[in-house]
Amino acid sequence: NNEKSVPQLLIRDLKFEKPSLAKLMFSPDQENHPAKAPVKYGELIVLGYNGSLPNGDRGRRKSRFALFKRPKANGVKPSTVHIACTPQAAKAISNKDQHSISYTLSRAQTVVVEYTHDSNTDMFQIGRSTESPIDFVVTDTVPGSQSNSDTQSVQSTISRFACRIICERNPPFTARIYAAGFDSSKNIFLGEKAAKWKTSDGQMDGLTTNGVLVMHPRNGFTEDSKPGVWREISVCGNVFSLRETRSAQQRGKMVENETNQLQDGSLIDLCGATLLWRTAEGLSRTPTVKHLEALRQEINAARPQCPVGFNTLAFPSMKRKDVVDEKQPWVYLNCGHVHGYHNWGNKEERDGKDRECPMCRSVGPYVPLWLGCEAGFYVDAGPPTHAFSPCGHVCSEKTTAYWSQIPLPHGTHTFHAACPFCAHQLAGEQGYIRLIFQGPLD
Repeated sequence: NNEKSVPQLLIRDLKFEKPSLAKLMFSPDQENHPAKAPVKYGELIVLGYNGSLPNGDRGRRKSRFALFKRPKANGVKPSTVHIACTPQAAKAISNKDQHSISYTLSRAQTVVVEYTHDSNTDMFQIGRSTESPIDFVVTDTVPGSQSNSDTQSVQSTISRFACRIICERNPPFTARIYAAGFDSSKNIFLGEKAAKWKTSDGQMDGLTTNGVLVMHPRNGFTEDSKPGVWREISVCGNVFSLRETRSAQQRGKMVENETNQLQDGSLIDLCGATLLWRTAEGLSRTPTVKHLEALRQEINAARPQCPVGFNTLAFPSMKRKDVVDEKQPWVYLNCGHVHGYHNWGNKEERDGKDRECPMCRSVGPYVPLWLGCEAGFYVDAGPPTHAFSPCGHVCSEKTTAYWSQIPLPHGTHTFHAACPFCAHQLAGEQGYIRLIFQGPLD
């Protein structure tokens, strides 16, 4: 067994220099003059993108969106309720200069709830529409897609005006989420088929077609985080257990003791894309891109080698995160042994997908390793010692352990764990593997 004669290196054995990295741990906001910086409520990060959209971030379409305090409050709150006898009358009530939500109960009756300006809150809207009321344009995530052209053919299940987030303008800057967003005529329209009802205090409420689901992690977004329970959020921000399928007519049970208040690490699912909410405070404790770059350089400085070709391996720079480099480390996903690319051990009869590891003879997929560059997905600042399976995205042990436990909504009624960096469904017993590098022989 040639495994014993070779110096093996687990990345955690590297002596990472804490003081040098400690300086890099602070978010860029803290490095610039904090007095002049606008108040940041938090950021939304779309799962499945490793730091930017495949064709680059442009305007309101990007992989992450920061919510800052607006120069002038634009929040709204419910005020007058009108009961109209026809949809035409309802249209007359809801003028274009006033926000309103219309609930069509039947052809003969529509309830219109007018909303009035709220000087204490800021409103941010998310959806597929590119119309001006949408602050953050989100399109369907296709797992592992390298370009937006891969996504265009899919019929989108994300609502044009999917949801809105209302942030308090004063500390502690609480953020709350509501299903549905106001369109260009400042209206939310729940048609006859949408699930809707009258609440005990005489108000109206409803659900959107495919629903807005939220999961708050237990113990925040930290090394000790555990998955919470997925819930559905209504148009008025009430919390419900999930429907049988995404668009079922029957709503779930109301969950009285939970709220629509977002926490650091809350996940928001729009049926086609899932967003991670990070608070400004949470982001200040998260590794920065500089920190991840320092970790990358420290791994490369240890000069890990391929045990077959004895060539030195190196993780490519963060900018070259989609092109396989000749020095790129590859891994056998069943055992975790890291090699350079080679043609040894190809199993023709297994379609060439499975390979035999030259170190331990275990047979399984053989894939290139990629660093996880989206710092917002990391639950700690630990070294990149583990990789998700089957995609080969590398990050800290606690980060792989956390995401491998999260059931993410998929389609209209299934859930599965996925890599946060590329949205590929996880495979294998754990969904991730510990990496075993070989140190230099000299």
